[in-house]
Amino acid sequence: MAMEAESRSDPLIWFEELYRSSGGNEEMIPWSNGDPNHLLVEWLEDKPCVGRALVVGCGLGEDAAYLAKLGWEVTAFDISPTAIGWAASIHKDLDIEWRVEDLLELPEEWRGVWDLVVEVHILQAIPEKIRVAAAPKLPPLLAPNGRLVSVGRVDREGDEVQGPPWPLSREYILSIGGELELTSILFPIEIAQGEEVHRYISSWQFIPSEN
Repeated sequence: MAMEAESRSDPLIWFEELYRSSGGNEEMIPWSNGDPNHLLVEWLEDKPCVGRALVVGCGLGEDAAYLAKLGWEVTAFDISPTAIGWAASIHKDLDIEWRVEDLLELPEEWRGVWDLVVEVHILQAIPEKIRVAAAPKLPPLLAPNGRLVSVGRVDREGDEVQGPPWPLSREYILSIGGELELTSILFPIEIAQGEEVHRYISSWQFIPSEN
């Protein structure tokens, strides 16, 4: 479905097509298991849960719901209207703002206002030509002292991958934060379905210049 969409004029339409064709069956969404991302959960353990958080490409909202339960004021967006409606229904008891938005065309009023921006498995799920344009949209979203966290798979040299997901090179991962200060980066190796999966979690902070 993703490869077919990439050959069309709208290479991201497959997200909406997948959610819509699932008929409300969460098992049909390959990246959704009902739980927040465990690397994000671990990263958040020693972080203050105060302020405004933005979840990029929220899907069915597991990460957004986890943040809201911790005390964050959460806005979550996805390019798929079906995903947003579905997430809002699942987490209807939580105070989360759900939005249909395109990462490449975010509202101007979102610039510089977020204390936390969370990107989990989104950049690796979009074609390279779009990914290159998408990553620079993230750093300008941060308020002073705000943090950006990104989670995904790491590319291993020599691997042939028919994505999505398309694992990301270490060089690209380091570039996601732009001019932000890199505060942490880990490359854990996990076993999934009997195979090694190389992942990353990296975070940056917007530290204003003293000048």
